[in-house]
Amino acid sequence: MAKTPRTTSSTRQPIQPPPRSNRARPVADLLPQVGGAAFKRFGFVQSAVVSRWHEIVGDRYARVSAPESIRFPHGKRAEGVLTLTVGGAHATMMQHIAPEIIERVNRFFGYAAVAKLVFRQGEIRRPTRPVARPPRAPVPADLGDSLRDIADPELKAVLEALASGLAEPRSIPILGKIS
Repeated sequence: MAKTPRTTSSTRQPIQPPPRSNRARPVADLLPQVGGAAFKRFGFVQSAVVSRWHEIVGDRYARVSAPESIRFPHGKRAEGVLTLTVGGAHATMMQHIAPEIIERVNRFFGYAAVAKLVFRQGEIRRPTRPVARPPRAPVPADLGDSLRDIADPELKAVLEALASGLAEPRSIPILGKIS
């Protein structure tokens, strides 16, 4: 009986490190690369599902649930199974609103990424301190009148935040002396 040759680590091509740019890079540029491997390992194609869970399902449901993983059928990136960790006795409530959660997650992805939800009871870990947002500048009067007619409260809040951010005067920090 003939033996098949084994591939050893010496026959594999070494992984080449990315070219060095010899410049300082912002940490924000590095974080998606660092966190991306961990998120992919646990089934998350986009880490934004975890970080923006409050925006996707709303504060009421985000307080009692957290996404754990998304598993897709082999070779596909659609019709996946989203596993949620649900705290306490809220699993029954979450089962009743499962179609709405699936719809919101798919709207976030922009395609039918999730077809089914699986619930796992467990403890929901939340940050110990709330994230403080900087105070907003008041919305300019000329823009405030046009925003009054918007019926959707979420859209209205986002547009007000955008308007106040644009109205805010920003100073440019001076890093060094210009000669």
